[in-house]
Amino acid sequence: MRTLVTGGAGFIGSAVVRHGMANGLGEVAVLDAMTYAASPQTLAGFEGKTGYRFFHANILDAAAVRAILDDVQPDAVMHLAAESHVDRSIEGPSAFVQTNVVGTQVMLDAALDYWRKLPDARRDTFRFHHISTDEVFGSLGEEGAFDETTPYDLRSPYSASKAASDHLVRAWRHTFGLPVVVTNCSNNYGPYQFPEKLIPLMILRGLRGERLPVYGDGRNVRDWLFVDDHAAALWAVVQRGRLGETYAIGGEAERRNLEVVHGVVGALDALRSNGAPRAGLIEFVKDRPGHDRRYAIDCSRIKAELGWKPSVTFEEGLEQTVRWYLDNEAWWGPILDGRYRLARLGAA
Repeated sequence: MRTLVTGGAGFIGSAVVRHGMANGLGEVAVLDAMTYAASPQTLAGFEGKTGYRFFHANILDAAAVRAILDDVQPDAVMHLAAESHVDRSIEGPSAFVQTNVVGTQVMLDAALDYWRKLPDARRDTFRFHHISTDEVFGSLGEEGAFDETTPYDLRSPYSASKAASDHLVRAWRHTFGLPVVVTNCSNNYGPYQFPEKLIPLMILRGLRGERLPVYGDGRNVRDWLFVDDHAAALWAVVQRGRLGETYAIGGEAERRNLEVVHGVVGALDALRSNGAPRAGLIEFVKDRPGHDRRYAIDCSRIKAELGWKPSVTFEEGLEQTVRWYLDNEAWWGPILDGRYRLARLGAA
């Protein structure tokens, strides 16, 4: 099996690459524009390895995308390339529309042309796997969970751009027959996550003794999914998922944001004490505009059909994540020196 992973130098994409390479799932090629959230170090261990290739290109470049598809000759495309941070989408929606909507359209057009040219046997097994988010479903009340039939209810420029891309993928399936599968996941966490996101932001600010900003009252709920578990789920879907179907992927680990922050500072205090409990650094700040109250995922379908389930608890995954950031300053140190200074985004 040959797989092309777009956005493979990013957080989730690199986990997908690591899982595929470590488990002998065939040849893996990466297409990545290397924007601010990607790091060359994330994939450095694969350079020169048999079965791995890297292409520095943007999914908005139709000619480059078509050339890469023709070169790689993939049996599957796993499309993860996207702008993904809600706060950044509030400050600059245009980049999200370009990458997430127009970029997905470019990928679909190129994949369709490539698929149509394949021999019959390969055309029958090819699939385009679009990776999306649970944020397209809006906000839940105190009860219930999102599943594959939940209506879309968009609340941010980010979720609107991802919803548009989801709809495009399904339209290419129904109109042109392109074999697709779609997944919508809950909040990911784990190693190699760019520190604008909640958990690595709290780890690095706490490590430096800086204030730990919690939006609103801290009671917003998210379902947390360890990134390596997500990668395993994505490979299960691209290999065995039913064409045309959607699979909801969650970590079955609902936590309030304030609980998450307390978990981070507790792990930091246990692993690298600075003499005073870091819980004293927590401060409540003005909430994010349009901040959804609660997300939860019902992942019954992927469990029943594909036999996948989360392998680690939130507490186990969080400890692994904190340990990784403590041990890998060589990865995140250069980010803080130039690209990002742990400042708040999206407060407009």
